[in-house]
Amino acid sequence: MDQDKVTITIDGQKLQVPKTSTVLEAARSAGVKIPSLCYHPELRPEGACRVCMVEVEGARSLVASCVYPVNEGMVVRTNTPAVREGRKMVVELLLANHPQDCLSCQRNLNCELQSIAGDLGLRQVRFDGEKKHYPLDDSNPSLVRDQSKCILCGRCIRACSERQGVHVYSFVNRGFDTTVSPAFNQGLHQVACTFCGQCAAVCPTGAIVERDNTAEVWKVLSDPQKHVVVQTAPAVRVALGEALGLDAGQIVTGKMVAALRRLGFDKVFDTDFSADLTIMEEGSEFIERLTKGGKLPMITSCSPGWVNFIELMYPDLLEHLSTAKSPQQMFGALVKTYYAEKSGISPAGIVSVSIMPCTAKKAEAARTEMKSNGHQDVDYVLTTRELGRMIREAGLDFNALPSEEYDAPLGISTGAGVIFGATGGVMEAALRTVAETVTGKALPDIEFHNVRGLTGIREAVVPVGDSKVKVAVAHTLGNARMLMEKIRAGVADYHFIEIMACPGGCIGGGGQPAPISQEVRQQRINAIYQCDQAMTLRKSHENPAVRELYDTWLGKPLGEKSHKLLHTHYHPQERC
Repeated sequence: MDQDKVTITIDGQKLQVPKTSTVLEAARSAGVKIPSLCYHPELRPEGACRVCMVEVEGARSLVASCVYPVNEGMVVRTNTPAVREGRKMVVELLLANHPQDCLSCQRNLNCELQSIAGDLGLRQVRFDGEKKHYPLDDSNPSLVRDQSKCILCGRCIRACSERQGVHVYSFVNRGFDTTVSPAFNQGLHQVACTFCGQCAAVCPTGAIVERDNTAEVWKVLSDPQKHVVVQTAPAVRVALGEALGLDAGQIVTGKMVAALRRLGFDKVFDTDFSADLTIMEEGSEFIERLTKGGKLPMITSCSPGWVNFIELMYPDLLEHLSTAKSPQQMFGALVKTYYAEKSGISPAGIVSVSIMPCTAKKAEAARTEMKSNGHQDVDYVLTTRELGRMIREAGLDFNALPSEEYDAPLGISTGAGVIFGATGGVMEAALRTVAETVTGKALPDIEFHNVRGLTGIREAVVPVGDSKVKVAVAHTLGNARMLMEKIRAGVADYHFIEIMACPGGCIGGGGQPAPISQEVRQQRINAIYQCDQAMTLRKSHENPAVRELYDTWLGKPLGEKSHKLLHTHYHPQERC
């Protein structure tokens, strides 16, 4: 017998399971579905909601299976009358104090509380509980909190503290007056929130959602005086299908382009183009720092949640941050300048929309320094979820749409641009260009597998010409903090660091379809690299549209014009 396993019986089925398992984990491994609300497989279990209760032979009462450990010979029953009635009672009590606005809720048909109530066969709520009414926290551009819909599961608290290390939320008050809130009931714009949206990604109800900008976008799409262009981030093409009923990791690039045209966008462009442009600027900046004694390690600046984090938590280390704007903002700057000039359209008549996997991108677009020609670079940011809702609202049969191509030239990209969507992708794209720029020779192998993967922090030593460059890649802000502490302590001997705020990088962004698990992230990442391998061009410096942009308009990377349009200065943020 395996010494690391125990034998238990669940609903008459004998199983051998790891002795470190909980009853919930053991049941799910055997294909037995136990409902849960406060439980999340990637967060510390709490046993707060009690929806996952089961009978354990010998126990004096029903137990919360998410925190109850297995032991040798245990007998578990998950489907007795007492268990079913107990679960119904818990969910009924939750519904008694919950708003009954399901039809108009952003999470309608994708709400875990709603789904569990349906699965349990609840057709009426016998209790008429007191409904608490709280003001909406819509004080920031990215997230909206509706405390009235909170079921006190604590997932947002744990995601923010355990995964991100930011600790924005906590339980306040006691008993019936308990709520989840930032310190002193302040708005998210007043506290040290990075707007990464990981709280929204794990919330089982509509208590935390992205700010919905679809109404504003519909309005400009129907205005014949507006020329509306859209850019789509790399990670959206491998996740949008999930919002429309497809399996995780489906590549839907062509159908997404077709759908955007049918929604009414005048031009459909690709953020991958400006990802290639980012590599030209950021890669050149790295080479300059490396060869001319600049501040090292240099850290990427593509992830706005991460940028907010360093501005809030480590302002003394801002010199390490690349001055390059993110691909979203570089694209927006070009739309209101280069594209406007070449198309003969006034920047005032152009509306720039981006489709992003990220809630923090909304706050990034709203930054006052992100302007070109006196106009905001990006006017509206929609998450992947918002685009999914627009496609449904328009009545488009997504599966029946043909595959269409992006508009040129700002829709031309390389494989290096698309891998920005996965953790390690920016680093790999940069290394493909930096190595060939320094040596003047083609790389024999352009795939840098040592910076790929879902390990929280990854390190590698990469030969670049006669030098060896030490790099690090981190995803989630909790891991970012570890690297920042090493830099602050003077013990980080890296040359180049990539940091993404969200688990798995942009593919796990706070605006992506839920639920997101490690398996879903890996499927999306696999799809990202499939997109890369399918591209004819896989290095940013080989993008012909980017080359033409420099030759005919920008000049050169880090030149006067590109520095003015494509770079910025990050600054300390002072919030509680």
